[in-house]
Amino acid sequence: MIKRISIFIALALVLIAPLASAETFIIADIRVEGLQRVSAGTVFAALPVAVGDVVDEQGMRAAARSLFGTGNFDDINIGRDGNVLVVIVVERPSISEINIEGNKAIETEALLDGLKGAGLAVGQVFQRSTLEGMQLELQRQYVQQGRYDANIETEVIPEPRNRVTINIDVDEGTVAAIKHINVVGNEAFSDEEIADLFELQTTGWLSFFSNDDKYSKEKLTGDLEKLTSYYMDRGYLQFTIDSTQVSVSPTMEEVYITANITEGDIFTVSSVDLSGDLVLPEADLKRFLLVSQGQVFSQQLVTSTEEYLTRRLGNDGYNFAKVTGIPEVNEKDKTVAMKFFVDPGKRTYVRRINFKGNMKTSDDVLRREMRQMESAPASAANIEQSRVRLERLGFFSKATVETKEVPGHDDLIDADFTVEEQSSGSIGASVGYAQDAGIILGLNVQQDNFLGTGKRIGLGLNRSKYQDLYNFSYTNPYFTEDGVSRGFNVFYRSTDLSEVNVASYSTDTLGGNINFGYPIKETQRLGFSLGVSNTDVTAGRYAVQEIKGSPRLEKSVPEWYVSTRQSDGTYESVEVLQPIGDLPPEYETPAYSEGYLDSHGNSFLNYTVTGSWSQSTLNRGRMATRGAAQTLALEVSVPASDLEFYKVTYNAEIYFPVPLLPPSWTMRLRTELGYGDGWGDSSELPFYENFFAGGFGSVRGFQSNTLGPRSTPALPYRVDRPVTKIDENGVPLQYGGRKGQEFGYVYLPATDKLALQRPQNNGDPFGGNVLVVGGAEIIFPLPFIKDQNSVRTAFFLDAGNVFSTECGATQLNCFNVDFSELRYSVGVGLTWITGFGPLTFSLAKPINEGEYDQDEIFQFTLGRGF
Repeated sequence: MIKRISIFIALALVLIAPLASAETFIIADIRVEGLQRVSAGTVFAALPVAVGDVVDEQGMRAAARSLFGTGNFDDINIGRDGNVLVVIVVERPSISEINIEGNKAIETEALLDGLKGAGLAVGQVFQRSTLEGMQLELQRQYVQQGRYDANIETEVIPEPRNRVTINIDVDEGTVAAIKHINVVGNEAFSDEEIADLFELQTTGWLSFFSNDDKYSKEKLTGDLEKLTSYYMDRGYLQFTIDSTQVSVSPTMEEVYITANITEGDIFTVSSVDLSGDLVLPEADLKRFLLVSQGQVFSQQLVTSTEEYLTRRLGNDGYNFAKVTGIPEVNEKDKTVAMKFFVDPGKRTYVRRINFKGNMKTSDDVLRREMRQMESAPASAANIEQSRVRLERLGFFSKATVETKEVPGHDDLIDADFTVEEQSSGSIGASVGYAQDAGIILGLNVQQDNFLGTGKRIGLGLNRSKYQDLYNFSYTNPYFTEDGVSRGFNVFYRSTDLSEVNVASYSTDTLGGNINFGYPIKETQRLGFSLGVSNTDVTAGRYAVQEIKGSPRLEKSVPEWYVSTRQSDGTYESVEVLQPIGDLPPEYETPAYSEGYLDSHGNSFLNYTVTGSWSQSTLNRGRMATRGAAQTLALEVSVPASDLEFYKVTYNAEIYFPVPLLPPSWTMRLRTELGYGDGWGDSSELPFYENFFAGGFGSVRGFQSNTLGPRSTPALPYRVDRPVTKIDENGVPLQYGGRKGQEFGYVYLPATDKLALQRPQNNGDPFGGNVLVVGGAEIIFPLPFIKDQNSVRTAFFLDAGNVFSTECGATQLNCFNVDFSELRYSVGVGLTWITGFGPLTFSLAKPINEGEYDQDEIFQFTLGRGF
């Protein structure tokens, strides 16, 4: 009914319009009809007239044009009803839904973003012309990808309440394969040399995987730019690409590419000069001239020189400097005179440094990382270094910087740093597992940015099958304003080494240290630490010969007895336990040699001083991909200690791109070296300070800690239960008394000695005082993984072993430093950063496994990467 009345009014206005047009009138009111979605306020805001204005026919036409300009209406009629201006509109529908099907080469999100940018999105006004334009643009994009038979169909479905649904059906077709690439006009370089430059290739046996035979306009443009650069970098200053033809077969499945080129002549550099306003000493700027007289002209060297000179000027505050290399060509003798014109602009100063995004971290923590100072000349290098230092803090997932000119000043800028804070600590319990440590239970509080102050605190309570560890640490990285750090650490550690493939003994250590760090360069620090520790070593009956001499009497066995067992297995009489104090000395077998605990006791109070030097240029603290890091440390026990020894360790790693492989592939080289020895009154390194090798972080494919020297098995006296009751035939009826719990050393009258228990193994890993470990890894990305920063995979070659300069006469597998005894393994590893910590797996195959080595092909751990 309303629609009919609107039509009637429209017709009436049309009939009376000629009469109304002949005269003007004063608008007493404005009535708008036909609105459904658009508000009346939007219409009134777009109208160029208002109540009280004088309007004529020309004014009403102008009002209609203004309303059409909003894009909200398909039709507009404006007329007069007395002194009332009547506006009748027909709204354009709004888009309720957009459906896209059939697309694979271009993601749906990217298509929707493109439609939104053109004005087609859910909730917006639908314009068919815009849809048709996007349909043609999408078709063009597929053509640029070599999909010449792609087809785009659109459907607009009306919906209730003046809405429409847009369906887009995409038939992407197939990418046309390159049948032939022909470069016409090349004489200096062969077709094969030029073809190797191109990313696009004709179909080959690897094209199924690389897709290098699929035509793309962008790739062709890039290849032609590579070709131009190739010639320009080799002296062909006047090289040109005259024309390019891309033809498609009638079936739309094959592409033929032809490029016509003119090589020109080779030009050499006759002279190199600087011109313009040289605000810095000319000798300083000339250090950055990569182009020199007599060289074959190279556009790459010209571009690099421009960049280096611009950076050098930027480092002195000329942030808007421009350096232009101007070649003056001499056609006659085929030379070019290079002039680099320097336009430094005004020297700029930093007015203010601002920080955004640090919701919990105080500005002081960020400001102390700044290498660019306020009121100082704006140095591009210092500003960038400040940004890098913020990222290396570990408090922020990202740090960016923007320099803005100060309004009204052409020599002042503000440096605005924006950071994205991330969790820099954790509080909670954890459960992990590793093959060499078993189940790991932990309760840890770690905060690297305590209350936003940048200070680090840590509290840890951890327990595994071989170790209990409790520690508290505190570090203030800016104890002084110039970056001197100070911290301390206290700990208690109880370890049973028999649980991790090491000779049977256990240690209980209580200790602490105070440490200081001194920055000496931007990427280098010196560290000093003063520590004290008290270590109690417990060795059982089966402690190896190097730790405690054997055979020996143990306090835990207070009795002995004479064996009455006969050769037929019967007993001559019952066996009676006697006090160990009544044992005649001649019944004992002398120990082969003294063990370490026999000579030094089993409790050691040591004071240590540690000095270290470290350097790091890694791009990230975790899972780096570029840069290098190295640490050299020396730990020495001071003369007041129970033991006098020292240890030198060196760790290094470097990441760099792999030649001939994609940029996302990275080579990592690593090494770990160690040497220790005694000094003063101590002739050797304490055995519990030995180095070990094998397993994660060392040589994968071998069981943890199993490489290198082995201990000499203990030769203890045999302990058994005496026979305390026999029958008339000498058959035993009862062992060890009524409860069977009485034990004693066994004396054999035939040998006139206590019985010895012969070892049944080849000794346990004992470690050594020399460590040599290294490896090479090729890190490659996993397909279909978006966040490559959380997953790392690598092929690796590991090498290493442990040696000893103090090998015992009875030790097995013990060598002085001998690189022919290095052990090697190859394999593949994966580390995944989970919410519980790094989860790491490796599959490794030992290459030259020795007689006493223990391999372990599959290894995994939760809590550390490889």
